[in-house]
Amino acid sequence: MAGGWRDIVDGIAEDVDLGAARLLRDPRRKGGWTLLVEEVQQSYVDVRDPTYLSFEYTRRLASIVDTAAPAGRPLRVLHLGGGAFTMPRYVEATRPGSAQVVVERDRRLAGFVQRVLPLGFELEIVFDDARSAVAGWRAEDFDLVIGDVYVAAQMPESVSDVTFAVSVARVLRPEGIYAVNVADLAPLAFSRGQAATLRTAFDDVCLVVRPELLRGRRFGNVVFAAALRAGRLPVARLAAMAGRDRQPAQVVSGAGLDLLTEGTAPVVLD
Repeated sequence: MAGGWRDIVDGIAEDVDLGAARLLRDPRRKGGWTLLVEEVQQSYVDVRDPTYLSFEYTRRLASIVDTAAPAGRPLRVLHLGGGAFTMPRYVEATRPGSAQVVVERDRRLAGFVQRVLPLGFELEIVFDDARSAVAGWRAEDFDLVIGDVYVAAQMPESVSDVTFAVSVARVLRPEGIYAVNVADLAPLAFSRGQAATLRTAFDDVCLVVRPELLRGRRFGNVVFAAALRAGRLPVARLAAMAGRDRQPAQVVSGAGLDLLTEGTAPVVLD
C-alpha cells in the first residue's frame, strides 16, 4: 500500500524515494534488523544494543569514533548518509549528549526507519545531497565527519573528488577527523584514488583494510581516516583494534600509503 509499510514474512517493506526498502528481522538477535534498499544491504542495527555492529565496516568506523577523543566525551558529528542510523545510534550509546547531524537524500527512507525503529534521542536530519550540504555548511563546525554515501553498492562520484574532500576539510575543526567507507575490489583502483584525493586536503591519512583485500583476493570495504593535522590520527590504537577484530585488518599509513598510491592521481571531476 502506497505511503505505508507492508508486513512481509521476514520483516517490513515500504516504497521509498530511491526504490523499495525492506527491514528484515535478525532471527539470532531480538533487537537486530537489516536494512535493504533495492535488495542491496545498506545497514544493520541492533536497537537493544547499538554497540553491537554486525557489518565489518561499521566496526572500523566505530574504532575511529572511539579513538577520536577520550572515552565518553561528547562530539559534534556530521553523518553523510543515514541508512538505519547505525552510526548515530552508536555515537549516542558511547558518547551520550553528542550533537549529531545526518545528511540524507531519501526523506521517505528516513521516515520509514524512524517509524519502525525509533531513535530515542535527538538527531538533526538535513534532507539534501551530501555534496551540496557540505559545501553550504559553516566552517569548522564538526569534530568528526562520517561518510557512508552510496547509491546501491557504489559510492557516487559526487563525494569522491578533490573538491568534496576540501569541502569536508573546511567544516572540520582543527583537530577534526573525516572517516569514510569505500567499497572496492582488486586491484583497489578506487581506494588508491581516494587515498590520493584525501591527501590533497588532509595532512594525515590512513586506511583500515583486511589483508586479503589488500592483496587483491576479494571484494570488500576499505575505511579511511583523514585529519587536518599531521600526526593527529591514533594509528597505533586503530591498528591494535583492527587486529583484535573478529575479521582482523591492518592499518596502512605513511610509507605504506606512499607505496599504495604511487603513480595514482587524485580524483578531479569536470
